[in-house]
Amino acid sequence: MKIVIPGGTGQVGSILQSALRARGHEVVVLSRAANREARSVEWDGRTVGPWAREVDGADVVINLAGRNVNCRYTKANLDAMMSSRVDSTKAVGQAITEAARPPRVWLQMSTATIYAHRFDAPNDEVTGLIGGDEADTPAYWRNSIDIAKAWERTQRDAITPSTRQVGLRAAMVMSPTRGGIFDVLAGLSRSLLGGPVGGGAQFVSWIHERDFVRAVTFLIERSDLAGPINLAAPSPLPQREFMRILRGALRVDVGLPAAKWMAEVGAFFLRTDTELLFKSRRVVPRRLLEAGFSFEYPEWSAAASDLSERWRRLPVPR
Repeated sequence: MKIVIPGGTGQVGSILQSALRARGHEVVVLSRAANREARSVEWDGRTVGPWAREVDGADVVINLAGRNVNCRYTKANLDAMMSSRVDSTKAVGQAITEAARPPRVWLQMSTATIYAHRFDAPNDEVTGLIGGDEADTPAYWRNSIDIAKAWERTQRDAITPSTRQVGLRAAMVMSPTRGGIFDVLAGLSRSLLGGPVGGGAQFVSWIHERDFVRAVTFLIERSDLAGPINLAAPSPLPQREFMRILRGALRVDVGLPAAKWMAEVGAFFLRTDTELLFKSRRVVPRRLLEAGFSFEYPEWSAAASDLSERWRRLPVPR
C-alpha cells in the first residue's frame, strides 16, 4: 500500500513510518522540511499545494500534524495548537475531496484529552463524557477540549464520500526512544522524583508503541470501522500506581511525592503545563475490543517491564 503521513516526523510519526516500511508499505511523509532519504515531501501544513499529488492515488492517509502540547498554555501557544491542527486537517480534507483517486481511508489524529476529567467511571466512545463542563477543574482546561473538538469537527466537515474517516483519540504513546514521554517519566524516576503528584489519584491512560502501530494497521484493514476510536490500553490506572509500577520496572525503590504547588513550580521551570499532570484521563478502548482487537500489552506492568529494559539499553545522552 501507499501510505501518506502528514506531520510524520515527530516521535509517534517516526514509530509509525518505520513500522509500516518494515511491513513493505510505501510511506510518504509530508513535512515542512523535505528529506529524500526519508521519502518526504514538503508542505506548509495549511494550504493545498503540489504535495496533494501524493494523496491522489494513495491507499491511506494518516494525518498526525499538530503543534506539540508539551508547553506552557499561553494564548500564543494555544492559538498555535489550534491553528496547526485545524488548518492541517482542513488542507488534508480538501486534498482528499479534490483527488481523482481518493484514498480509501483517512486516519486523523485526535486526543483522549477530549474526554472529561473524572474518577467515577472510564470514558469509552459510546458512554464517555466529552469534557469542558466539569465543575471541579480550572476554567482554562476547557481550551484543550475546544481544540480537540475543533480538530475532530474539521475532519467530519470534510466531504470525502469515497474515503472512510477514522478519528484516533490517542492516549500517551509509550516508547523508550529519547525525548518521548516514557523517557521523561523514566528519567524522573531515576532521579527519585517519580512519586505521586498532587495525591496521585488522577488516572493515566497510555498505549504501548507496538499496540499503537498494530491498532492503526487494524483500523486500516477493517472497512467497517469509522468515526472516533480510542487508542488506549484497556487498563488505565491511578498515577500513584502507574509510577509505582514504573519504579519497580526500573528497580528504583524511592519516589518522592510532589504536592500540587511543587508540581506547579516544576512545570513552570520545565515550560510545560500542569493540566498534563493533574487531569484524570480514564479512557478505555471499547470499540477496538468489541471489534476483536487483541492488545499485546493490555496491562501496564508488562508494558513497563518491556519499555524499561529497552530504555536501559539506549546510549546515555552526552
